[in-house]
Amino acid sequence: MTSQANAIRPQATPGIWSGTFALASRELVRFFRQRTRVIGAIGQPIIFWVLFGAGLRGSFQSPEWASNLEQPLTYQEYFFPGIAVLIVMFTAIFSTISIIEDRREGFLQGVLAAPVPRSVIVLGKVLGGTVLAVIQAGLFLMVGPLLSYVGLSPGLQIEVGLLQGIFAVIFLTLIAVELTSLGFLIAWPMNSTQGFHAIMSIFLMPMWLLSGAFFPGGGSGWLSWIIRLNPLTYGVAGLRRLLYSGDLPVTDSLPSLPVCVLVTAVFGLACFAISAALVSRPTSHNVT
Repeated sequence: MTSQANAIRPQATPGIWSGTFALASRELVRFFRQRTRVIGAIGQPIIFWVLFGAGLRGSFQSPEWASNLEQPLTYQEYFFPGIAVLIVMFTAIFSTISIIEDRREGFLQGVLAAPVPRSVIVLGKVLGGTVLAVIQAGLFLMVGPLLSYVGLSPGLQIEVGLLQGIFAVIFLTLIAVELTSLGFLIAWPMNSTQGFHAIMSIFLMPMWLLSGAFFPGGGSGWLSWIIRLNPLTYGVAGLRRLLYSGDLPVTDSLPSLPVCVLVTAVFGLACFAISAALVSRPTSHNVT
């Protein structure tokens, strides 16, 4: 019996990765077959960027960390990293809400009964959502500066070089893992898409709004503390540091890049670990 068990164990790892890639590829195929998801995940943030940039351009005041720049920071430039993170968040929401649909259709029960660890579900969903998020946000980083040449985003002076782009994509991957794991953690105990949208409205969107993506979060008071405690603040700040060309004069109001990487990685790992623990439970109690 022992020899037979030992002979079976080496086959477990290939089963984990094959199951993970199968679930991830399923997410990719499902996404590209649904054109409305592609349009919604990319089109809506770009519309936000163009419209809010045009409407708030005159009333925008540069934050403290950008006060020493040779050329004043425009709102389009300030909002640019926040929109990239918004695309990642929308993709994470759309990719993890499929968990509820898979449970209703019976697909999730079939995966749970398969002879692979239950953590494969988390790995597959997070990998698929991360790839989709990075593809879409990466496209925006390339297309966004081109909009300034046609007059849709006047004042945008961001020019992303090759090395900057590589580091920005790597950091976007870290943010995508963080937000997709968080979305999985929220969606797993639910059996209602309406409940998921409610959580998104009262938790995920305010989380993005209070990350410094939409407006500067300096100053003092209770709002500034919420912004500092928000883990997504460090994702937006880290991406902001990587995208802005040249030297960026900063103060303590903008977190350093090592701190941004550390906070984003720790929070993403924590969400992933909790999600894996929930999935590995023998029984789960679903709530609306």
